[in-house]
Amino acid sequence: MNRPAGKGAWVAIAAVVLAVGTIGWRLVYDPDASEPAAQGANDPLAALEADAKANPRSSAGWQRLGFAYFDAGRFAEAAEAYSKAAQAAPKNAVLWSSLGEALVMASEDNPMPPRALAAFRKAAELDPKDPRARYFLAVNRDIGGDHQGAIADWLALMADTPAGAPWEADLKRTIEQVGKINDIEVADRIAAATAKRPAAVTHPAFDAIPGPSQEQLAAAGSIPPGEQRAMAEGMVAKLDAKLAADPANVDGWIMLMRSRKTLGQDAAASAALEKAVAANPARKAELEQAASQLGVRR
Repeated sequence: MNRPAGKGAWVAIAAVVLAVGTIGWRLVYDPDASEPAAQGANDPLAALEADAKANPRSSAGWQRLGFAYFDAGRFAEAAEAYSKAAQAAPKNAVLWSSLGEALVMASEDNPMPPRALAAFRKAAELDPKDPRARYFLAVNRDIGGDHQGAIADWLALMADTPAGAPWEADLKRTIEQVGKINDIEVADRIAAATAKRPAAVTHPAFDAIPGPSQEQLAAAGSIPPGEQRAMAEGMVAKLDAKLAADPANVDGWIMLMRSRKTLGQDAAASAALEKAVAANPARKAELEQAASQLGVRR
């Protein structure tokens, strides 16, 4: 008998399908920075809570708090924070899909609460390419018994997923699991979707900054997720400040755009593109091509 996959299968890619995860070291690593363990505040979650409450109209503050709550497994509180973020910036698709995911994770008895579904639909309306909204809307189809439709939607998402994207392997695994549960052949269809994928972003700027040592990686992994997020945002802020002093650094601008996108800061990524082009008009085409690969819009 065909049946939907369990919640565990669906949420396997929940954290990575965001494009809103903790930023990768290679994006903004600064060899002159202090060790990761020394960068976190004593109680970063409390600091985020205070900041959000002090600036209730700032979507960024509520988004950071929502991310920290989510990382801590406090999904109901994450949903509340993301709800306030979406209210502050109602045209931001990432915030709506983040809200939907938090509501799904907070639910103990309903795999797709109505409010979560509404949030995913809102995100898809604002940005039809939002990967998290697309993923969970396909989950909703699977819940409703349309397993073929769900798999088709996930395959379409895979076809739009650049090679090497953080969620690629788990998306493939989800398709395989739902196919196996419902006796649907997916191997050839996965291969076909994979062949249609856009090329990975290969601008030299993405390899321009050296990665961390094994000791630094171990130190980063040993601190709480909320502190990792705070550390990442501090590193991005430092990169932003360096570009203000050296606006001719095109590779740096591209790195900043990618960093902002990884943190879910779409508006800031677009603003970085505008500043980069204004400072480097002769390299406008190169900057816009890199921005297009990253999904940054002007």
